[in-house]
Amino acid sequence: MMRIGIGFVLGVVSGGIWGVIAIVLLGIAITLITGDAATPVALAGLLAGMAGAAIVLMRDKSQRTAALYLASFAASLIVLLLVSFAAPFSLPLSTASVAQALGVALFCAAITLGNRACLDDVDSGNIRRYAIEVLLLRVLKGLGFVFFSVIVVLPFYVMVMTSLKNQQQLLLNPLDFSIDLTQGAQSLFVSYVELFTKFNFGQFLLISAIVSVSTVLLTLAFSIPGAYAVARLKFPGQAFLSRSILLIYMVPAIVLVIPLYSVFSQLGLRNTLTGLLIVYPATTVPVALYMLQGYFRGLPAELEEAGLMDGLGRVGVIWKITLPLALPALASVSLYVFMIAWNEFLFAFMFLDDPGIFTLSRGVVSLNSSEVPRQHLMAGAVVATVPILVIFLWFERFLVAGLTAGSVKG
Repeated sequence: MMRIGIGFVLGVVSGGIWGVIAIVLLGIAITLITGDAATPVALAGLLAGMAGAAIVLMRDKSQRTAALYLASFAASLIVLLLVSFAAPFSLPLSTASVAQALGVALFCAAITLGNRACLDDVDSGNIRRYAIEVLLLRVLKGLGFVFFSVIVVLPFYVMVMTSLKNQQQLLLNPLDFSIDLTQGAQSLFVSYVELFTKFNFGQFLLISAIVSVSTVLLTLAFSIPGAYAVARLKFPGQAFLSRSILLIYMVPAIVLVIPLYSVFSQLGLRNTLTGLLIVYPATTVPVALYMLQGYFRGLPAELEEAGLMDGLGRVGVIWKITLPLALPALASVSLYVFMIAWNEFLFAFMFLDDPGIFTLSRGVVSLNSSEVPRQHLMAGAVVATVPILVIFLWFERFLVAGLTAGSVKG
């Protein structure tokens, strides 16, 4: 028999929260995809989410089967359509019918899955404080995931859709982020073709790749021996150096750029890639030192001592023993440094004036002009984002392993 207590009340409130969030996000999605202004009926989403949660909580937690969640899905659907008068997005049924039907199905599915994730083991009666805290954490975790996903996905979607439009479409309705797939690939990707044929973006990509890879190599060349010395060798000031490595990040880059601009201008290093290859490693070496020294300290010192006893010198020990064992940390440091150099803008903007040596970030900003159509700017932003996004997703496991390795010694 169902008992109504604090568990039921909190569960229904949780379902209502998911209902409002789901209906609002799907309304935004339909607007962006179809170009029709879809105004979600928040009250309908709230009541539908609460109804779905109430159905789940009607059964004891040991009896919540797949059939119960199917009933919860159906209850959410019925309440949503009844309260909104079959117009949950304030659009006539004849307008974007497929998108609306898909949105309603996704809404009910999202409510059902959200309720299952939060309420599957929640009792409808009076529950203890620990169970209340667990439910609250589940809801907050879900809200955080949804919020940050939207923050990341929404700008990227707008950026991509804008880059696939032509000037006439943008002038007719700048807020319409739908695309016409019937116009053909040549018309869709014309901005990207013009980007490489008219705006020299192929050279920008090549220069950014050269600068980023060179920054990685220079950073590793300085940070590996430095981190090893701090982690293994004994010398005066070792402890102070180990603790003060990251002090440089207490000084904002904007404070450093003016004196560096003045010095580089006098030395003839401004408007050269050499200047960037001095500044970039100087800003990435400290964090690389910090990451690598922690990892080196976690490696067994007995392995290096055995190598020394077998006749290897200190350089040989580093090359043949330490570095092979430190490959996860080296991979994560390389990826981190590469991303910093690829995305860096301030120094490139201040030091580079010649379009022939622009890095990619500097080249993208050069498109921010009244003379350049907006779709070209967005296409340039996509070109700058996609390569580093693919590299990050591919090597993410190395980044996580390198950041956590060395945090526990032994």
